[in-house]
Amino acid sequence: MLYHLFTYLNEEMSLPGAGLFQYISFRAACSVILSLIISLLFGKTLIKWLRNKQVGESIRDLGLEGQAEKAGTPTMGGLIMIAAILIPTLLFAQLTNIYIQIMIIATVWLGIVGFMDDYIKVFKKDKRGLAGTSKIIGQVGVGIIVASMLYFSEDVTIKERRHDQQNLTAQNDNASDPSNWVEKKVLKTTIPFIKDNEFYYAWLLPDSWQNKISLFVVFTLVVILIVTAVSNGANITDGIDGLATGTSAIIGVTLAIFAYVSGNYIFADYLNIMYIPRSGELTVFIAAFVGACIGFLWYNSYPAQVFMGDTGSLALGGIIATFAIAVRKELLIPVLCGIFLIENLSVMIQVAYFKYTRRRYGEGRRIFLMSPLHHHFQKKGFHESKIVSRFWIVGIMLAIISIITLKTR
Repeated sequence: MLYHLFTYLNEEMSLPGAGLFQYISFRAACSVILSLIISLLFGKTLIKWLRNKQVGESIRDLGLEGQAEKAGTPTMGGLIMIAAILIPTLLFAQLTNIYIQIMIIATVWLGIVGFMDDYIKVFKKDKRGLAGTSKIIGQVGVGIIVASMLYFSEDVTIKERRHDQQNLTAQNDNASDPSNWVEKKVLKTTIPFIKDNEFYYAWLLPDSWQNKISLFVVFTLVVILIVTAVSNGANITDGIDGLATGTSAIIGVTLAIFAYVSGNYIFADYLNIMYIPRSGELTVFIAAFVGACIGFLWYNSYPAQVFMGDTGSLALGGIIATFAIAVRKELLIPVLCGIFLIENLSVMIQVAYFKYTRRRYGEGRRIFLMSPLHHHFQKKGFHESKIVSRFWIVGIMLAIISIITLKTR
């Protein structure tokens, strides 16, 4: 809103200083600062209200040290994060931008799904929460919406340098010359660590199936898979104080770098990466996301004063997945979101091995002392603060590797 207001003031009234709002870097800085302020101020008020309403977490006894003390800790703190993401975005982002619209829809949609799950657990006193089928339907629904907007919108394009003979001259071979760029509506993404690293979704189809409908179906299925996997991964990771929040902040900083360089033709040309017009605006959104995560850590770090609940964790994972798809970095998710991946895999491996050994030997056996993986380390006697710190370190290493892929191929 402020972006559009100051654009008008700059263009129509030549108000001194109004031109600052044209710079993505300035608005991203404002976004992260406001997000932190909202997290700190709104968080304190919400936690007090949740305590008065006795909206506390009902914790199942897993035999973990310090678990009993957490019973009754306020939950649904994800409302703090959603407010801290949406308010700065609405104020500082260009709301006519298709990518911003997609991110707002994904945030609100998955926030509602998570809120319904928390509401049933807390107010209806049903520990099962929202039915698993309903949760999957919600994730599939947002996947279909995201895929449809990315596929059908004429504003979702890429630009490539011309390579015809006319533009190979030294005089014309300039990234700042608009004639050297051609805009295309192409459904492709980036393959990390590989030279000529572009993957076309059409490659997933046989030649006889090469049509718009089949391509849309394939792309939609991929988006649904990614959104569901990453949102569930964030949900599973949210098991000890500050783990999911801090990990998401690290991922968010990396995605901010990707969005900024992908949306700037000078950086895109220098790094020889895909130039995605209008995607630079996502930097404003992801700045609010990072600010919300860091601000929430003020209350969520050990010992947590509030838990984010599914309201926050499903939204965090969905935001990360949708953002990565928008900037054509979805194939980098296994590396960038490696913490979420290993947490997911630890549960899948534990359950599969338990069922296999029960069928074969008559008794179920386990690979990990407990899953997800962070509980395994708790069972081994590690304090949860040490577990969180070490997971963050691994997350930072994975983030650095992800950033290196901009030039390593």
